[in-house]
Parts: sequence; C-alpha cells; structure tokens
Amino acid sequence: MRCPFCGHDDTQVKDSRPTEDNSAIRRRRFCPACGARFTTFERIQLRELTVVKSTGSREPFDRDKLIRSMQIALRKRPVEPERVERVVNSMVRQLESSGETEIPSKAIGEMTMKALEALDKVAYVRYASVYRDFAEPGDFNDFVGNLQLKTD
Repeated sequence: MRCPFCGHDDTQVKDSRPTEDNSAIRRRRFCPACGARFTTFERIQLRELTVVKSTGSREPFDRDKLIRSMQIALRKRPVEPERVERVVNSMVRQLESSGETEIPSKAIGEMTMKALEALDKVAYVRYASVYRDFAEPGDFNDFVGNLQLKTD
C-alpha cells in the first residue's frame, strides 16, 4: 500500500481488526519512510457492478458516490454516520447478491429513496426533490401530501 503522505510504495500493517458490523477489515498502517500512520479499510466485493444510466452509458458502481448522495440529503439531520454506513452496506450486499452485474441507475435511485424514507423523512423529501426533478413548489406539496397519506 502506498503512503498517502510521502508516496512511499511499501507500508507496514501494525494492526488489523474487523469493523463493528464485520463488513470490512480496518488496518492501521505505518510508513517507514516518513513515519506517518494511517488507516485503510478492506471490503469484500462479491462481483463487479456496472451502473446503466438512463442515457445508456455505463460506469462502474461507486459505493462512495452512493454514500455522498445520502449524506447530502441527510445534511444537518440527526442521523448517525454509522447508520448510513450500515444501510449502504445492506444496499450493496443486496445489489451484489441480486445476480445481476448491470444495475439500472433508476433501481439504485429507488432503493436509495426507500432507505432514506426509513432513515429520515426530511432527507427522503430532499433526495426525492432532486431524483424526481421537482420543478415547482406544487411538486413538493403533492409529494409531501402523498407521504402524509402513507403515514396516516
């Protein structure tokens, strides 16, 4: 593993342990060249996933992009990062175990909306406003009205 501080090619693993939810291995590393310490995470990847965009273009699935999009919707909301991590781990496992290697972006978006609805209703509405491309205030009213009908 290359040192992120000095670029030295050979770092040493000082400690390894599984994360709390056993979805990754946390490694503490040391660079003998500059003396820096840093942490890396190894995750099991069952298969290579490709996202098929609505335009037909394809790109590799990016777990970090999924987390970032959820974090944007959850900004300033009382949801712990560990819960987001667990939800994303569950979503990735579900995608990997589906048997499909090409996943439509629409399926990932719907899955994300469902996860956000369970995590935080405000984040759910925020994400939906971008994902469903709300154009005017009435779109929010309709969406929130339907949401209230589901919870009543």
